Formats: sequence, C-alpha cells, structure tokens
Amino acid sequence: MKAVVITTPGGPEVLKLKEVDDPEVGDSEVLIKVDAAGVNRADTVQRKGLYPPPAGASPYPGLECSGTVIAVGQSVDRWKVGDEVCALLSGGGYAEKVAVSAGQVLPVPKGISLSYAASFPEVACTVWSTVFMTSHLTSGETFLIHGGSSGIGTFAIQIAKYYGVRVFVTAGSEEKLVTCKNLGADVGINYKTEDFAARVKEETGGKGVDVILDIIGGPYFQRNLDSLSLDGRLFIIGFQGGPITEVNLSGVLARRLTIQGSGLRTRTPENKAVIVAEVEKKVWPAIEAGNVKPVVYKTLPLSEAAEAHRIMESSAHIGKILLIP
Repeated sequence: MKAVVITTPGGPEVLKLKEVDDPEVGDSEVLIKVDAAGVNRADTVQRKGLYPPPAGASPYPGLECSGTVIAVGQSVDRWKVGDEVCALLSGGGYAEKVAVSAGQVLPVPKGISLSYAASFPEVACTVWSTVFMTSHLTSGETFLIHGGSSGIGTFAIQIAKYYGVRVFVTAGSEEKLVTCKNLGADVGINYKTEDFAARVKEETGGKGVDVILDIIGGPYFQRNLDSLSLDGRLFIIGFQGGPITEVNLSGVLARRLTIQGSGLRTRTPENKAVIVAEVEKKVWPAIEAGNVKPVVYKTLPLSEAAEAHRIMESSAHIGKILLIP
C-alpha cells in the first residue's frame, strides 16, 4: 500500500508518499480501506520528532480516518467486511489501509458522507473525554474554548450548545469569530486585540466561567486561572505557546479550582474503547439530528500531506483538513 512516511524529523517537506507493507490485522482488530484521514496538530508535532507513536502503533502519522472494513480479526463480532466506519487511531491514518482495535471503530453517522466522517473521531473523543467525562461540563454552565475556529474548537462549540452550555471562544481574526458565532458561540474574543480574561470577567459579571479547554499552555495559564469561577475546571490538552510559566496559585485555593490535563493517543485500547462507546452514545445522536455538523476547510490528496501540514501550522484554516488516498 501507499502511506505517508516521515523520512526524518523536520518540516513539512519530510513527508513523502511511499510504498510500504500492508498492516497486519490482530485478532481484535479490523482492517480499514481508508477513504479519508483527518489532519491534527499532533501529527505536525510527531513530524518534528517530538511526539513518537506509542509502542506497537503504526509509525505513520494520522490519528483518525474513515473508510470501509476489508478484513476482521477472529475475535471481532460487531464489524464485518463492507461496513462503512470511522475510527480513532494511534497512528497510521495517512495511508491506503490501516489496522485498528475494534473498540475504537464507530459507524458513520447517518446523514454524513463517508469522507467527512473522518473529521469526527479525534475531536469528538478529545472533547467528550476531557470537558464532559472528566470536567463534567453540564447544562447551564459556562465554557471557554481557546482556538474556537480549530477542528477541536468548531466541534466543541456545537456539542456544548447541544447540551445547553453558554460558550465563549477565543480566535485570532474577525472572520474566525464570525464562523464561531455562526456555529453557536455566545461570546467571541479576538485574542490579538483584547485580553480574554478581562472580557470573560466583564461578560460574566465578575464570576468567571465554569470550564476552560486550553491548547496554549504556559502563556495562558495565569489568565486561565483568573478566568475561572468558584469550583472552576481548567483542562489543558496542548502547549502551543510552550509548557513553562510562573504562576500565582492563591486563586486555586480561594476558588477551589481544578487543573487537569490529558492526551488521547497514549491511553490504552481499553480506555479508548470506553471513550468511543460514550461518544457513540452521547455525541452521535447530536450529529445525526443535524445539531453538530462537520466543518471541513480543505480536502487534499494524500500526496499533498506536506501542504496540509503547512496549512495547519499557518493556522489559516477553519475546522478540519482531510487527506484522501
């Protein structure tokens, strides 16, 4: 099969489409003929040599895909050859075929094209496992999403609104903020022209928000703490601004704040299966009802994976970037 190989750690140009061996299919796995693969910022970090795949995972980038099942392991009973599915991967999505644990496979949501289904697994599992399963975001609460126009952000806005949450977002342009508002965001903050912490306090009458989903890390840490309400929860899923900062922790005690962080890729297959099952139960109905829609910025052939990474790292995109074998 053909797959995108990271020839050496470096810039987008190190991604090359090459002939490689087909993946082997374990007893509890399915083999998917890939129709589309989602591009995620974690893929760009892997390309730089800073986010190696977990032991036993495919060395090729790609953390989500959609496609058709072409083989199943002996112990797999839910899926059969010919099923159209999407899947959360530990790697290997940038390829014509990928093997994945059966517990990380989802049906294509009704009303969604096979290709566009690739835009959901990583963002849905990330957002649901963090702010809903762990931070327990609930109806009537307030929620701040940093990077509201990203793949994560555009999904998080929609699923939070579906569950009755008041949504705040930050983004770097008025165009992006308009998109976020059209998806349901209640308050849009241009982080280039205003202090998000001051705006959050203004919009909440000084109270702050209940939950924050952060991709920036160090530079936002103090202002995130300052933006949280009593019993507020900060969930960090990325360090785009770097992991190091100096912080005044007094507010953590005074307002009983919770600081959490997690990655998805390094979780065990068993843990991922629990998350995937929750996503199918809690998120898929919202998609099938039309309340959560795919937001796809661009679709590119697999041979243009380097261009997909350039777009991702420029932050010019709104929503997801997909690769088609």
